[in-house]
Amino acid sequence: MSSQVTIIGNLTKDPETKTMKSGATLTNMSVAVNRSWKNKEDAWEEQTSFFDVTAWSELAENIAASLKKGSKVIVTGRLEQQTWEKDGQKHSKVVLIAEDCGPSLRKAQVSGITKVLGATPAGKSGQTRQTALASVGAFEEEPF
Repeated sequence: MSSQVTIIGNLTKDPETKTMKSGATLTNMSVAVNRSWKNKEDAWEEQTSFFDVTAWSELAENIAASLKKGSKVIVTGRLEQQTWEKDGQKHSKVVLIAEDCGPSLRKAQVSGITKVLGATPAGKSGQTRQTALASVGAFEEEPF
């Protein structure tokens, strides 16, 4: 049984995408999550945590095409411990493997949503079309 984790924060840099030898697309990004609270003296304090996020396939491609440094995002996925050895030293880190990701609309608007039609399980996409115009609150044809 796997657990779902959701984080909301800002991208610290543009997502970095690469194609693996297998042909799969991989996108890595870093998300800064801020937490604020009042201390005993009634003064505000803030703490920032940074999370490495990895996305694969079609989600990876959509993130790279849609998000940039500073974007406020909501990411849902699972945690994965990654280990490696470099120069004789063992290293490890916990990464959030994204299962879904999107812009946060709490303090922003999306100007449009493009749905990919004819997507295959391998993430190869077909024709695209503008399906929603959130900025004017209207739909072109049917919404999805």
